[in-house]
Amino acid sequence: MSKRDAFHSAIGGGLGSFRVLFVCTGNICRSPTAEGVFGKLVTDAGLARVITIDSAGTHGYHVGEAPDHRTQAAARRRGYDLSRLRARRVASEDFLRFDFLLAMDREHHEILARLAPPSAGHKVRLMMEFGRRSTHAEVPDPYYGGPEGFELVLDLLEDAAAGLLETLRLELDPRA
Repeated sequence: MSKRDAFHSAIGGGLGSFRVLFVCTGNICRSPTAEGVFGKLVTDAGLARVITIDSAGTHGYHVGEAPDHRTQAAARRRGYDLSRLRARRVASEDFLRFDFLLAMDREHHEILARLAPPSAGHKVRLMMEFGRRSTHAEVPDPYYGGPEGFELVLDLLEDAAAGLLETLRLELDPRA
């Protein structure tokens, strides 16, 4: 199956809407940042009614918690509000509810691929596949590092989120 065919299959053959879940380890750094960045792009593009966004973690370490305070501070400096988000763990029904489950790194991708039912394995992708400028294949975990790690995460996710939106716009409206 070609990448384009897999994409069309993942979004139900172009039904006019799209649902994406961003996934990292604990859902307090990378995936809520991706949700916030992509959510702002989608809203600014006037597509919030056709693109649904959420985030989750592969592990339940922080269920119910807000994003890490350093994540929120870095995001806030760039105009993203993550304060309402709360961590949750990936659930089996996510493979049915979402068109794509976008992993932040290869480990998350492997976990999701193991959890996915056979009919949903094609929905699991790496977020950085949508990067346009970056050579990074993964979004690195900033949790144990300094503030520069949170800035790098934002740089990477802004790039990949813009690429994802560009891709979805073409799929939702080929005339765009």
